[in-house]
Amino acid sequence: MRRMGVAVLGAAALLAASLPLAAQAAGKAWSEKWKAENKQWIAQHLIGLQPDRLNAAKRLVTEGLAPLGFNALILEVDYNFQFRSHPELETKGLNKAQVRELVEVCRTHGIRLIPLMNCLGHQSWGARPGALLKKYPQFDETPWIPQNDKKIYCREWCPSHPGVNKVVFELIDELIDAFDADAFHVGMDEVFLIGDKNCPRCKGKDVGDLFAKAVNELHDHLVGKKGVEMLMWSDRLLDSKATGYGRWEASDTGSHRAIDRVPKDIILCDWHYEMPAVYQKMGQKEPFPSVRFFQEKGFRVLPAPWRNPESAIALLRVAQQGATDKMLGMLFTGWSVGPDGLLTGLKSEPKPFKLGKKPSRDETTQGVAASIQACLKALKTPSK
Repeated sequence: MRRMGVAVLGAAALLAASLPLAAQAAGKAWSEKWKAENKQWIAQHLIGLQPDRLNAAKRLVTEGLAPLGFNALILEVDYNFQFRSHPELETKGLNKAQVRELVEVCRTHGIRLIPLMNCLGHQSWGARPGALLKKYPQFDETPWIPQNDKKIYCREWCPSHPGVNKVVFELIDELIDAFDADAFHVGMDEVFLIGDKNCPRCKGKDVGDLFAKAVNELHDHLVGKKGVEMLMWSDRLLDSKATGYGRWEASDTGSHRAIDRVPKDIILCDWHYEMPAVYQKMGQKEPFPSVRFFQEKGFRVLPAPWRNPESAIALLRVAQQGATDKMLGMLFTGWSVGPDGLLTGLKSEPKPFKLGKKPSRDETTQGVAASIQACLKALKTPSK
């Protein structure tokens, strides 16, 4: 009887161990099939999904994105996840089971779900530290800036701190596991404080080297160790003076020098939201020069518009002109947009939309939906 009990326990243990392996194999097979069938990306970016909006996100996938031909969804998670690897961060948000529900819905409808976690920059909104820097203030690039300082945009972690990667990589690994992800978006946009003159570890160092160091270490972990594709926002790899984009959509800190110091297999999400006339006043001779620039440098590119349909169409047309095999498709950003509002907008009849000077949240949602509808229509119409 004892031997039978041991045998049963052994069989149960073997079965339990085999289930994750079977799931991994199924996920890999789905990923390979997706890559074989989708030569052009039509991707949506969504931010800040909370558990009470999970069902709304599922409806967005099934009733909005999938019927329109979307094949990828980039979900910006950041610290809005119930991390078990570092409970001391006291994060709230989706848990693994809820994420897996969304993964299943996405895969059933042919949509690749990719998690995004802001790395290096956007470690706060304003001066008050976010979850990581609140618990680990020693990781802060500029800890001497007061928490009530209204001049600071977002805090950043120090790329030279010897302890930051261990914590961050464990958080990333947990998200990769929860999403059964074959790709990961590391953010890295709007990094302004890197190489601060008061940082004892970074002062005096070349900002291009510092930024390249952060990118390469993430790449080594994601691509080298975890075997997943890496995506990032591209703005810090552009020279603001040379491109005429200004300091938000391009770098004036020297981080652009990292362009030739990072791997070419990173997918660059090239976001631009203004009309060509705006950039022309800033010095651009041809609109959106970064689209071609990144392809010439050997990177795969996803141009990314936001809420202005006219600007979105202009960016799409530039992307179509002289596109190489490095041009992957389009990524529609969803800043300040929830799944409910976006679904309503996508299901509405397309109509002319003019973005106001100070759009409300509702107008932003309408603009995002209108940009998507306009670009999807344009994708079916060959450019002249």
